[in-house]
Amino acid sequence: MAGTKTKATEASVEGFIDGVENLTRRADARAVCAMLQRITGEAPKMWGPSIVGFGAYRYRYESGHEGEMCRIGFSPRKAQLVLYILPGFDGEAELLSRLGRHKTGKACLYIGKLAYVDSGVLEKLCTRSWEAMNARYPD
Repeated sequence: MAGTKTKATEASVEGFIDGVENLTRRADARAVCAMLQRITGEAPKMWGPSIVGFGAYRYRYESGHEGEMCRIGFSPRKAQLVLYILPGFDGEAELLSRLGRHKTGKACLYIGKLAYVDSGVLEKLCTRSWEAMNARYPD
């Protein structure tokens, strides 16, 4: 069985964000990093080459596959800013309806620019996701 590719590294979060070519995406990454650090109380850490994550949890699927991943994180991709958040918590749909321009995936929130969304709603979404992760995966 292949191992998990996305693992915590010692790479510099600041160096990674400084290397984001698009100036708006770089500024958005700095803002999201500060917001998630405030919400979680955790220091940011690189997970693989392109995910900035906060905290960690161990998971195990019914298939037997197990690993470790950040509890919440983001990646300033070329096309969009991607936030990795736990979906399905109480109130998620209502918050998403008020967020602004975005798309969602299985456990991803895609945002073109922070200017396109309500920052207060985004902070609530991230806070609720963090709380739900901590409830689902207690230390």
